[in-house]
Amino acid sequence: MIPVARTRKAVAALVAGWRAKRLTVGFVPTMGALHAGHAELVRRAARENDRVIVSVFVNPLQFGPNEDFGRYPRALPADRRLVGAAGAAAVYAPSEEEMYLKGFHTHVEVEGLSDIHDGRFRPGHFRGVATVVLKLFNQVRPDKAYFGEKDWQQVRILEDMARDLDLSVKIIRVPIVREKDGLAMSSRNSYLSSAERLAAPALHAALEAGRKEARRPHSRPETIAAAVRKALEGSALKLQYAAVWDGRLLVAAYLGKTRLIDNVSL
Repeated sequence: MIPVARTRKAVAALVAGWRAKRLTVGFVPTMGALHAGHAELVRRAARENDRVIVSVFVNPLQFGPNEDFGRYPRALPADRRLVGAAGAAAVYAPSEEEMYLKGFHTHVEVEGLSDIHDGRFRPGHFRGVATVVLKLFNQVRPDKAYFGEKDWQQVRILEDMARDLDLSVKIIRVPIVREKDGLAMSSRNSYLSSAERLAAPALHAALEAGRKEARRPHSRPETIAAAVRKALEGSALKLQYAAVWDGRLLVAAYLGKTRLIDNVSL
């Protein structure tokens, strides 16, 4: 099984050894509970870099007070096997105490983009994401970092952070990986009951209804969002928002207690 670095010092030494051999480094930041979508990130990174490292860290800063930090799935042995098979050379799995030293009080916020859409419903979420990703970039010092397009707003925020703060890392977008029935792969899909899992593909179907509306002459963001709402009428999904932004149609919905997000290109 591939090695695990547990400290900032250990991961720095690992990457320094690769650098001494003039090897390029790809990086895949994750919160663990990995699936085939993460494996695709690793495979893409392995094709484009000499070595790939995957971080596994459930970041408390990006969870709100009533969110699922405590029950978020943690499965490091399975995660190591999955990313190793996909081509990763190592895993970086720091503790919360290692990531946030006692007295930590510095945060990163990408203004404007962090307060709309998902940020409107999850105050402070993207500040937590930007903060931990910047720390991980500083600890790993990769050439390229890979993020899935399912979290479209997150990727856009991190791209702006990298640009605005003159980071040398290149951020690579990787297309959404879906189940055969259209459901976007997500670690939180494990929360779904069997009945909820059967209902979940309705979210992607609603996105496709919105995309169909977008192709109509004289369609507007409001009519596209209305098409999504109509498609979900009578389903088990409770739409939180549908928004046209940055060339995409973004949605978030609850299925029972599980919050699902997805998006498609327009």
